[in-house]
Amino acid sequence: MAARSPVTCHVLDTQYGKPASNVPVILGRMDQGGSSFSTLVQGVTDEDGRCTTLLAPQVLPAGVYKMTFETKPYFERTNRETFFPVVEIIFDLKNPEQHYHIPLLLSAFSYTTYRGS
Repeated sequence: MAARSPVTCHVLDTQYGKPASNVPVILGRMDQGGSSFSTLVQGVTDEDGRCTTLLAPQVLPAGVYKMTFETKPYFERTNRETFFPVVEIIFDLKNPEQHYHIPLLLSAFSYTTYRGS
């Protein structure tokens, strides 16, 4: 069994060059029909922009998952408009024994992601 949450995330505000704290995060798993996602857990990024304890250490089943970042409240707290009030990242968890880290590089009018380590 994994020694940490099998899925973690990190949100960095690229406009300010610092972590984005207190961003609500939702992890969901695609239902068998493939048309919707069921929420597994909700969390909030810490002062370092990370959500490392989303799930208890466990092995998740292979499947398609979605990490949802509710970014609008973060931008409202920093008195900025945003074009992306919600960012959804859908990923395929193919190897349940591996750790999946989902970084989000965020600014008010753009974002990018990649598979982290």
